[in-house]
This record gives sequence, C-alpha cells and structure tokens, in this order.
Amino acid sequence: MTSVLVFGVSGFLGRYIAHEFLANGYPVIGVDAGQKSFIPDLDLFRYEKVNVPGNAFSSLLAELQPWLVINCAGSASVGASFTSPSIDFQANTMLVFEVLEAIRLMAPDSRFIMLSSAAVYGNPSGLPISENHRLEPLSPYGFHKLQAESLCLEYSKIHGIKTAVARIFSAYGSGLRRQVIWDIVRRSLTYGELELMGTGEETRDFLHAKDVALAIRIMAEHSSFAGEAYNVASGEEVSIQELATLLTTMIGTHSSPRFNGQQDPGSPKNWRADIGRLQGLGFTPSISLMQGLQDFLQWSRGQLV
Repeated sequence: MTSVLVFGVSGFLGRYIAHEFLANGYPVIGVDAGQKSFIPDLDLFRYEKVNVPGNAFSSLLAELQPWLVINCAGSASVGASFTSPSIDFQANTMLVFEVLEAIRLMAPDSRFIMLSSAAVYGNPSGLPISENHRLEPLSPYGFHKLQAESLCLEYSKIHGIKTAVARIFSAYGSGLRRQVIWDIVRRSLTYGELELMGTGEETRDFLHAKDVALAIRIMAEHSSFAGEAYNVASGEEVSIQELATLLTTMIGTHSSPRFNGQQDPGSPKNWRADIGRLQGLGFTPSISLMQGLQDFLQWSRGQLV
C-alpha cells in the first residue's frame, strides 16, 4: 500500500501536502508532536501524536511500513535561530537525524523527503540559482537546514535509504500568519499604512503552498531518491517594493509603502530559482502570483476585519 506519512501534518505546509496526496488517492498517515491537535478537515487514514525520538514513532514505522515519509516538522523562523540556535538545531537537524535513523532501523524501504530551504544558498553570486550553486547560509537556520541535507545524503549513500531534499523558496498561502506577504496585508488592513524592513529592492521567488505540495508529490513519484536536492519555486522574481505596491493597491490603501532601510539578520538580497531540475520531473506551477495574492487577501480579510 502506497501510504504516505506526513510528519508535522498540522503545520502550514504539512496540511497542504497532506491534502495533495489525499486528493490523488494516497492513504495519508498524519503525525504530530504530542502537543499538537488533530486536524478535523483532513480525511486521514490514521492520525497519531508521537514524539521523536521515541518508541511510539519507531513502532508506528515498523507497523505501517509507509511508502513515503515527508518531514514537514521543524522551526521556520530565521530570526529565532539567532536567539535560540540550540532550539533551532534540535528542530531542524537533530529531528531529521532521528527520523532517518528510525527509518533505517524500522522501515528501510520507505522513501524520505525533507523540506529544506533556499536559506542554504545565502546571498547568491548570480541569478537564477541552480541546485549546484555554492551553499553559504547567512543564519543558524540556514546552516541547520544544510546539515540536515547532509544527513539525507549520508543516509542515502551509506545506508541505502531513499532520500530527496526540497529546497523551498518563499512559500505562501492561506493559513500563513508570518513573513512578508502576511506582514504587508496585516499592517495595511489594520493600520491603513505600511512600513517595512529593507529598501524594497530585495527580491523573492514566491510559490503558493498548493504548488509546493504539488512539487512534493511529483518528487515522490518521479525523483531518483539518491539524496539529491530540488529547488521548489516558481522561477519568477519579484521585488518587495513591487509586491507591497501590488497588495496595497488590491487592498485600496492610498498611502505608498515605506522602507526603513534596515536589514533583518540572515536575510538575503535577491532570490530567483532555476527550477529546471524540478520541471524535468514534470512540475509546472499552477497558481499565478496574482491569483495567489487575491486568495490570500480574501482569507486575510476574514482573519483581520
């Protein structure tokens, strides 16, 4: 049975990924750390609250022998990784080690996909960024994701575990209450004016969470699982100034966005991904930035107004 175990199923991307596999006929096993709550709108084959490491997770793997394990758990805050690097290391590196070791011991035929980040690239020397670009993280978060990627390659080459890495660029979508798109919408709707970090010339490569989930399914079905990495992005670049202007116009804010010139630590200047490797598996983004922003704005109004 081609069951898919999604670890961190109640997280932002975990929910989208579970939906994608469920919609395509896969039985999905949802797993969360013990403190999380069940997701009532997911028609899961099974749901478990377990801690990793722990006997309960190992027993679950031994019992179900899932075709695929996707790690959607971990910390997603670059800023917090500076103030609490130990917590970030435990959440983003040690957790991956524990999951891989449990797979090696209990379900060695299972495939494993790790959700990594474009933070492993740091400030690229040129655009677009291919998977072969030099890896120079700017934050503990980026270094910890890179260390976890190395673990995937180790377990593939040394232990024969089928692993693949998804380097996700700027994911967004309904349900995300952090990062720049949420900040722009929240401040514009709440205060009617907008001030942001940076200069506005910084660029990002945005991909809707539904397309992130699509990319993960395509990776699951077509990648070689030899420890390789794939850029998960749209391949399109947009400046934060352009993004802020577009969103404030959609909202109807009359004041122009302002930028304070200050840079967040660990924040790269420009990102645009080369997605040729992922396209080679059959991936094409299905949601344009304009459509995705309209959907996000509609959801945000229900949250804030």
